[in-house]
Amino acid sequence: MEIKSLTLQTRHIKEMRAFYVDMFGFPLVREDEYSFRIRVGTSQLEFTSEGVKGNPYYHFAFNILANKFVEAKSWVKERVELNTREEEDEAFFSNLPAHALYFYDPAGNIVEFISRHSISKKGEEPFSIEEGIVNISEIGLTMKDAISAGKKLMTIGIHERDNAPLSSTSLNFMGDRSKGIFIILNQPGREWIFSDKLSATYPMEIVTATNSKIVVTSEHVLEVYKGQ
Repeated sequence: MEIKSLTLQTRHIKEMRAFYVDMFGFPLVREDEYSFRIRVGTSQLEFTSEGVKGNPYYHFAFNILANKFVEAKSWVKERVELNTREEEDEAFFSNLPAHALYFYDPAGNIVEFISRHSISKKGEEPFSIEEGIVNISEIGLTMKDAISAGKKLMTIGIHERDNAPLSSTSLNFMGDRSKGIFIILNQPGREWIFSDKLSATYPMEIVTATNSKIVVTSEHVLEVYKGQ
């Protein structure tokens, strides 16, 4: 699975555009009064305020080049404060292996830059948003019945990364380990890593590279459509 596009809701559309386009420099694909879409490597990310209820927030991650974590961290720290855990402002996952950093955007989303050292490609140029970001790596999908949601994802070919049984109490990494791209299926009320925010269900739309579509409606119903 690869994420072709991801659409998320926000109540802070102007602040978000200023953050992602003006400050971070993500290439703008399109925009109107209620939404804007940016290019994130080979993926696209859209924020929309249309039909928004409450104050939605999500956890999502971007894959960055395998050899550019230190540069990326310095680059990000010049623009935004990094989230910390036990006085550390980065995480190392020895099982991947990968380094990651986390920060909040103006909507309170938990944003992650992750460098997967054995999967992602390497680069020679200094880190930049246009050249250093590979794609959308992760999106948290929070559903009350994670088991049923996981079974729906499996009907369109998205399986747990290690073919492990679906869990109703821990994170389910749905996707292909070799690509480093996952839908992180989880339950409401779980604290997101490097944040004080609890996972919650909000509307979203994911379109994969094969044009399969995963939709969470405003009524918190999960709908899946298999592409070609």
